[in-house]
Amino acid sequence: MSEYIARVLDGLTARNQHEKEYLQAATEMLESLAPVFEKHPEYEKASLLERFVEPERVILFRVPWVDDQGKVQVNRGYRVQYNSAIGPYKGGLRLHPSVNLSILKFLGLEQTLKNSLTGLPIGGGKGGSDFDPKGKSDQEVMAFCQSFMTELYRHIGQDTDVPAGDIGVGAREIGYLYGQYKRITGLYEGVLTGKGLTYGGSLGRKQATGYGLCYFVKNMLERNGKTVDNSTVAISGSGNVAIYAHEKITQMGGKVVAMSDSNGYVYDPRGIDLDVVKQLKEVERARIREYTNRVPGSEYHEGCKNIWQVKCDIALPCATQNELDGEDARALVANGCFVVGEGANMPCTLEAVDYFLRKGVLFAPAKAANAGGVATSALEMSQNSQRFSWSFEEVDEKLQGIMKGIFEKCADAAEAFADKPTNYVMGANIAGFMKVAEAMMAQGCV
Repeated sequence: MSEYIARVLDGLTARNQHEKEYLQAATEMLESLAPVFEKHPEYEKASLLERFVEPERVILFRVPWVDDQGKVQVNRGYRVQYNSAIGPYKGGLRLHPSVNLSILKFLGLEQTLKNSLTGLPIGGGKGGSDFDPKGKSDQEVMAFCQSFMTELYRHIGQDTDVPAGDIGVGAREIGYLYGQYKRITGLYEGVLTGKGLTYGGSLGRKQATGYGLCYFVKNMLERNGKTVDNSTVAISGSGNVAIYAHEKITQMGGKVVAMSDSNGYVYDPRGIDLDVVKQLKEVERARIREYTNRVPGSEYHEGCKNIWQVKCDIALPCATQNELDGEDARALVANGCFVVGEGANMPCTLEAVDYFLRKGVLFAPAKAANAGGVATSALEMSQNSQRFSWSFEEVDEKLQGIMKGIFEKCADAAEAFADKPTNYVMGANIAGFMKVAEAMMAQGCV
């Protein structure tokens, strides 16, 4: 690590000691960038890193709403507008009890690099609330979303900041949020993505993150003389990303033998029946343990973390941050896993990532591998601006091209700067950062 990067990281740590997720993401990124600053000393002179590691704006507000018993509840709402050097802020809204400023700053930083890698003109942002939609009625979710948007609307717009969904924010929540934005502003514009198909949504958006992950993994395997065909796959999670990663990796010839939720995981040696998972998760909103009641021969195990003990060739962590640690990484490698693709945001700890890289595992970092969702959100923005809608096939074709382009950028940067040409973590950080850095330099000290 260069003296300049170490100094920036020390200052960042001193100012944000309690923000462990943000410091983890910043450390992982900064440690990759030493070759960039050796080649571009003008970045240090312009204090580029000091500017980059601070979000442009952080908005914090209260969200009062009335529950079904008539009692007023109050949550915290956030929007981190991280970097707009290459376009309007773009990033999801997360509703989960774990949401805090550290998590949203880490997500905003990752989103900035991820959006840069897509090649599309979108900056980085993230937001959400510690509200938990689980167990809430539709009326309560609507009351919360309307109150949340009553403040958020002041800070967003189709050319300013375009939020999307994330954990806890699906089609229902986006609909309530969009309805309130339209009611307050009188504007029918593409201010949110992930909208329903009847009011400006894009075909393929639902599948995009999971599909995009698999397209990235496919390109990575092909570059290294391997294939998905006949591989066994373990996927953590059973939400949108996990479901459509299952769908696409199966189409490519893989067999998914394990999936999970926050309580535990199911194992089916014949291959997880995706139709059953979709029924449980998309229709019934049930727990994954119900799978064993409908598919004879499958097993349910308490504790979602233990999914990484399952023998597999390909591991796709698609649940949440830091779900896969060093112990899990060692178990996967010992069982013959040779590919890990991050579908969630930062699901692997720094220790796990380091172990995978040292052991020669082909590792697809989240900021590159799960960029399919935001890429398709940007395509939704384009369709909204044109008052036009593309077919699923057109969107999927564009997505495949974008994911191939992202992989090639990561691979090229790894070959040019990294110690190993397969260090796609370093490649993704450098390729994503360089575009933003050049834009920031061109725009002066802003």
